[in-house]
Order: sequence, then C-alpha cells, then structure tokens
Amino acid sequence: MLETERLNLRELCADDAPFMLELLNDPDFLDNIGDRNVRTLDDARRHIEEKYLDHYARHGFGIYLVARKRDGASIGMCGLVNRDTLDDVDIGYAMLPSYRRRGYTLEAARATLDFAHDVLGLDRVVALTWLDNDASASLLDKLGMTYESTIRLAEGEEESRLFVRERDAGE
Repeated sequence: MLETERLNLRELCADDAPFMLELLNDPDFLDNIGDRNVRTLDDARRHIEEKYLDHYARHGFGIYLVARKRDGASIGMCGLVNRDTLDDVDIGYAMLPSYRRRGYTLEAARATLDFAHDVLGLDRVVALTWLDNDASASLLDKLGMTYESTIRLAEGEEESRLFVRERDAGE
C-alpha cells in the first residue's frame, strides 16, 4: 500500500490477529489510546474485521500495519480514520514498545500524510492526543501539525488536543 525507505504499510488481515492482540494490550496503548477490549485471538480477528476491514471497504483507506522491510517484522500501525464524530480525517499510529524511539513512527506518519494530501486529495488532516500525551504532541509537531483546540469526541469522554495539518496552497 505505502512504502518508505525502511517500512511497508499494508492493510491489516485476519492473520495479523496475534500482532493486534499484543499491540492493543500494550500498557502504553491502553493509557494513551484506550482499551479496545481485545483479550483473545478471536477478539483480535473480530476487531480487525469490524474496525479495519470495514473501514477500508467504506472509505478506501484506513489504519495500516507497519512492517519493517529488512525482516518483515510487524512493528506497529499507522493510517487514516474517517470518524463520524469529526469533520476531518485523522491520522493515528501506535508502535510496539521495542520499536519506539527509532524514527519508525515519524517515517510511517510522514508517508501517511503525504498519501492523504497527494493521493486522496485531502486538504486538511487532523490528529488527536490525550491532554497529557506529550510524546505524541511532539511527534505531531515534527510532522508539521499545529495545535488547534481541545475537543471531546463524545459526551462523557476525556478531552483531547486537536492538531491540524493543511495542505499548502502550492501542493
């Protein structure tokens, strides 16, 4: 689907359930993104089918598995989400702990934003972080995204910071 110097990004499939189970239960994922109630391989397969495969079919894009080229290791996910609660498409990402702080997230997210602007023709892409997720906010800054406001996606949910990147008029 997408390729960078070190990474391949592709659609998730049922065979990715073991990876998904591990990632969705990583303590940092639970703290910074949320609990998806995925506890078994069957839960992971169902989650992939209902959340990701359905999104690809409806929108033509979604969250992609991030794999390292040199060994094919599944290291994280990165992609675009079209939420009913937002006017704009947002970028999301998560990496397994052993692959963080190596530039992989930034590399995958740059490719995803380029895809959003250049291929999908989106003028504006947003990103959300919890208020205390400074590491993610720092990454969004490196991607050229700017803080716009705080929002709640749903009543009763915690506030999130909303970041925005708009395509340059010359692009």
